[in-house]
Order: sequence, then structure tokens, then C-alpha cells
Amino acid sequence: MSILTKKLNFLQAEEGLQALASIGRGIEREALRIDEQGHLSLELHSEHLGSALTHPWITTDFSEALLEFVTPVASSIDDTIHQLTDLHVFTMKQVTQESLWPSSMPCFIENTLQVPIAQYGTSFTGQLKTLYREGLKHRYGSMMQMISGVHFNFSVSSHLWKLLHQYDQSQLSVEEYQNQGYFDLMRNFQRIAWVLPYLFGASPALCHSFLTTQKSDLPFKLLGQGTYYLPYATSLRMSDLGYTTSEQDELDVSYNSLDDYLVTFKKAIQKKSARFSKIGLFDEQGHRKQLNDRVLQIENEYYMSIRPKRVTHAHEKPSHALKRGGVEYVEVRLLDVNPFSMIGIEPSQLRMMDLLLLTALLNPSAELSPAQTKQCLENLNRVVLQGRDPQLTLYKDGQEVTLKSWLSAIFDQCGEVAHCLDSFHGHSDYTEALAIWRDAVDDPSLTLSGQIMDQLQASQVDHVHWAKALAIQHKTMLLDSKYEYWTEEQLVATAQQSITAQIQKEMIEQGDFEKFLQDYFAHI
Repeated sequence: MSILTKKLNFLQAEEGLQALASIGRGIEREALRIDEQGHLSLELHSEHLGSALTHPWITTDFSEALLEFVTPVASSIDDTIHQLTDLHVFTMKQVTQESLWPSSMPCFIENTLQVPIAQYGTSFTGQLKTLYREGLKHRYGSMMQMISGVHFNFSVSSHLWKLLHQYDQSQLSVEEYQNQGYFDLMRNFQRIAWVLPYLFGASPALCHSFLTTQKSDLPFKLLGQGTYYLPYATSLRMSDLGYTTSEQDELDVSYNSLDDYLVTFKKAIQKKSARFSKIGLFDEQGHRKQLNDRVLQIENEYYMSIRPKRVTHAHEKPSHALKRGGVEYVEVRLLDVNPFSMIGIEPSQLRMMDLLLLTALLNPSAELSPAQTKQCLENLNRVVLQGRDPQLTLYKDGQEVTLKSWLSAIFDQCGEVAHCLDSFHGHSDYTEALAIWRDAVDDPSLTLSGQIMDQLQASQVDHVHWAKALAIQHKTMLLDSKYEYWTEEQLVATAQQSITAQIQKEMIEQGDFEKFLQDYFAHI
């Protein structure tokens, strides 16, 4: 009997199942605003949406045109879906001449110099956020920063940690056990992270305009007039074209414990970059071009598939929050935008995320050496570029195995967790979600990337035209939708309150910005 099975048996009582099912979730979905021609919108963030700096749920990422929807923590998948839908509905009602680009890879962008960098006002916090993005532009180019994704925030109940602490008869405090448990989860997730681009990767193709600034040696094939694709690719967003960077490859941040993570992460944020030093800190007019010349300007620049998180206080660094209070939740950053959903993700995906992360949490998790971590990244890269190749093999425990055989075993374990969750909830939603995606184990054409390529090749329509049609369809559906979680009055009030909050912040945070930066980075 496996350890996973033993732990699930231990949790079979009502108290244990309730603790297992008490999951906290949050979604962060990014989406480009496009005009009626399907081109990037050059309009500023609408004041009707509130302040991008202080609004709790509607903000911007790199660009004024790159919206980010953030749902508050909820324990119900239905609530999370309703929250995310309401934010989309409200947005579409405020920007009536625009739509939301439904794909992770950007729309047609003729001139990246026109991409408007996100503005957050005159407060120290606002200036810091804008300057960070200015640095990203100089370091990686604006085109890469226009890639969209979906982040999944996940936590389990304190009661589950107490029960597992009891099961393991741990000598650690419950807080120390929880921290270690989340790092065990994250290491196991790194081992199976490739599952997400295989099932949910949704960027096998891209618009030719993306490659005008992002050079690549990948053997792209041409479809239609301007669509480039790889025959077996799943997520070009997660390839070297997107959110990976050679500058970060040698940072070797350890996920073996919270202490190891904090020590190695501190070394990472202190590391100088010869390449970024050449950019310089100031332009000829004396304006800053980047926050600093290190490999990471700030901690959020570290692109990892999963990372430990805790809600931060004002001006608090993420690592300082972790040191202060330990791990509160984990953030999974591997999900592409699902173009078939009007909100970028659908319920069966959330249930699969629950199953994969709970399985990673309950399974034993040995420490990862730097070499083993690189092997995990190699598996991820193979699936990103070749995931739908039926002959693809991956490294597992020092041996090469077929993707299909490994994925089948993962689904079998997820099935045990699904049975427990369904028995508590009194439905079969988790088992049904597992069945939907299990079909894709045997048939790669049923993955999201497979479905996209089938549609593009069958229609011989360029990716930009295919995506634009979906954007229009989604907009119509959203405008026809009713609010399910909030009212429009509540969302209008929240937007207005956020504008007031930004004004108040700007009244407080005044003075010498360079002195603020000096104090902000004093810990380095």
C-alpha cells in the first residue's frame, strides 16, 4: 500500500475529508485589450475600471493594455468561477469598443515602441512598479512581456496540516511542519510540472509579428499567411521564446526547505548581471532605465513554475513575508490562457489542479539536488516543444520513460484523491474532470494545444484571425451574462474606492524617490 493511499485512508473520517476538501483558491488571469481590428489597444487603462495600483481585483501587468484579473481567496470552485466571470463582465461593459485577446501569445503588434508601459501614478509604490516594467522592457523587450498567462493560487486548511502532523508523529511544530509540507508539495510539483503544458498548454502557434523582435532557432513551420507553429508543441509561452531567461538558469534557488529557499534566494537577488549592467541605470536625460543591474530587479522577476507565497504588508518583500510568517499558499505559474473559455480557464481545469497539487502534497518528497532540478526543467522543456509527440520520453528517477506511461500512473493516483473529494462533496465532479482529461493521455489531439492545431489546420485560418473571432464571441457571451457573485453597484463602488485610495497613497508617499529606492534595497 502506497503512502498516498495510507494517508487517504487515515483521512477517511468526516473530519479528515472535510479538512482535505477545505481548499483555498485564487486565480490571476492576464488578458490583452484589443481594438475592433484585432490590434493591440493603445488606450490607457480606463478610469471606469478604477486604479490599477490599488484595485484589489482589476489591475494591469506590464502594459496599460495588459489587464490582470485577480479573484479573492474562495473555498468554492463555483465562487471562483463566478468572481472571475463578474470581473470580465464588468470590464467588457466599461470598455465597449474593445475585446480581450483569448490567447497567451500576443495579438499582431506592428511596433513594440508603441506598447504603453503600465502607469501607476506618482506615489513611491506606483513609480517603483512602472520603473520595474521599464527595466523589463530594456532587459527582455516589450514583446515578451505581452505574453499572457493564468496563475493558480492554492492552499489547504490549517486543520489538514494538524491531522497530517499527527499522522506523521512529527517532532516539528505545526507551523514548521506546514512550511516543510508546502516545500515537499513544491518539489513534487516540479517533478510533474510537465503535466500542465501537456494537458493545458494552449500556445502551439503564434503570430509572425512576435518573431520580429524575439529571435529563435526553433524549426517553425508556416501555416496560412503568417502563423508559425511547431508540429508537437504545447506551450510556446513556456519555451525560450517566453517566460524563461538564460540569466536565471544558474541561480540554483533551493526548494528543499524554507531556510534553504531564503538563503539561496537572497544570494540570487544579490547576484550582479554583466549583461544587464551594459544597459545602464540611467539614460542620457538622467531618467532611470531599470531599478538595478542585478539578475533580478525585484523578487517577482524570478520566473519559476511554482513559488511559495504569503500576503505581504506595505513595502514588504515577498521573502521577508515568508521569513516573518511562513508559507501561506503556493502560486502555480504554468497555465496558458484557455482560448475556448471566455474567462481563460474552466472548472475541470481547476479540479485537475486540486488533484495534482493534493497528490503532490500527500506523496513522499525527497530533496532535489541542483542536477535533479535541471532534469525537471528538461522534462518541462521537452513537453513544451514536443509534448504531443507519441514517442516522447521523459527522465524519471534516472531512467527514460514514455510520457504516456508516467502520466497514466499520475492519473491513477489522482483518482484516489478524486474519490475522497467526491465522497465528501456528494457528487462526482472530480472523477468526471479526471475522466475528461484522461482521454488526452491516450490521444494528444484532445489536449488544448491539440484542439487548437486541429482547428487551425482544418480551417487554414491564421492564428490572429482565429483568435479575433473567439474574442468577439467571448465578448458577446460576457455582455449577455448576469452577475453571479457581486453586483454592478459593488464593482462600481470598488473602482471608485480604489481611485480614492491611490490619491491618499500619493499624498503620503512623496519626496525623494531615489532615497526611497536606496532604503527599499538596503537589505541587498
